[in-house]
Amino acid sequence: MAQQNVSRLANKVAVITASTDGIGFAIAQRLAAEGAKVVVSSRKPQNVEKAVNQLKSDGHSDVLGVKCHVSDANDRKKLFDETIKKFGKIDILVSNAAVNPTVGSVLDCSEEAWDKIFDVNVKASFLLAKEVTPLLRKQSSGSIIFMSSYAGLNPFPLLGAYSVSKTALFGLTKALSQDLASENITVNCVAPGIIKTKFSSAMYETEVARETALSMIPMRKLGEVEDISGIVAFLASNDGAYITGETIVASGGMPSRL
Repeated sequence: MAQQNVSRLANKVAVITASTDGIGFAIAQRLAAEGAKVVVSSRKPQNVEKAVNQLKSDGHSDVLGVKCHVSDANDRKKLFDETIKKFGKIDILVSNAAVNPTVGSVLDCSEEAWDKIFDVNVKASFLLAKEVTPLLRKQSSGSIIFMSSYAGLNPFPLLGAYSVSKTALFGLTKALSQDLASENITVNCVAPGIIKTKFSSAMYETEVARETALSMIPMRKLGEVEDISGIVAFLASNDGAYITGETIVASGGMPSRL
């Protein structure tokens, strides 16, 4: 990992959902490396414990792990309550949790799968932002960052309903940013392209899939989780303080007009 400015997020407290693996864990690592106190969470307690231990072994002592299913109101409340109890405040929310229980076009999606996708990917992101806002207001500043996807701009053929849910986050970012701009709370969105994680492995794990993916990417390489975590750190820091309501696309040059 490249050398970081370890003071950029000093004294900031960051809550990151779905942060025990992949992009979410890389974000936790990066924010901690830049001085933030970080709260990692996921649905499985054993994954939370593993992530906390890894961060602590990396030398980050100000770390908290909380089991949280983002669609569960009690879990969300506990996530924020435990953070306040340990660190006294919250400055940054990174909403990263997402599911994709179905593969196929939009019309192939069952009502049950559609509801699950939107419950986790969109509704939970909205509720997390709604519930953290009073806590950010106490600091007279803050940062909310939604993790969307390049698929929200240009739907992938087999990710129809998932793609639509990720498009919805662009609208949520725009609307919420307008509501909070006068209060010095920024709201932004990151749209990763094809990143090497377990979540997206179907898009590159076979030689045919990998070549198909690379053919779509002008830079001819898949993204790494660090390519995304650095953007989040920038948006959460004072360097990104005058940016709100925006989506940053990190896709290796794939066309990104909606």
